[in-house]
Amino acid sequence: MTAIRFAVPFLAAAALAACATQPVPLQGQYAPITPHEASARDSTGAPVRWGGRIVAVEPQQDRTCFEMISTQLDSSGRPRWASDEVGGRFIACRTGFYDPALFEKNREVTFAGRIGGYETRKIGGYDYRFPRVDAEVVYLWPVRDRVDVVERPVPYWWGGWGGWGRWY
Repeated sequence: MTAIRFAVPFLAAAALAACATQPVPLQGQYAPITPHEASARDSTGAPVRWGGRIVAVEPQQDRTCFEMISTQLDSSGRPRWASDEVGGRFIACRTGFYDPALFEKNREVTFAGRIGGYETRKIGGYDYRFPRVDAEVVYLWPVRDRVDVVERPVPYWWGGWGGWGRWY
């Protein structure tokens, strides 16, 4: 009986964790290619869901284009920044005006759409071939709060479980 009492809350928590999926606009089936792979070959028309950090925002007459540095997405579709691994760069364009004051440099964004073509632009003196996504979805993620964790050593006299300084 005791095992059942502990198993029920555990199973309920596991079920709720399984429900944590992508936001509805980001759900769907997408080609498993990175921007770097797409720039190496012609993948025009492939459905993609890419994300990363904003490098630059370019409002134009009838659309806004975002120059992005890509990274892997986590299970919710949010860009992951656990390492320096990046999947290349890409450009995503969407009809309408997206304010550069809100969509500022280094904000995390995920796009869903199709590869509409390629543009060659300079990064410094280097010619870089960017895949261009005709975005159907532009998903701006909330700013992550930075939390600094400070660990303090256990005092020498404490000793932990069964060591010197053990007290009752």
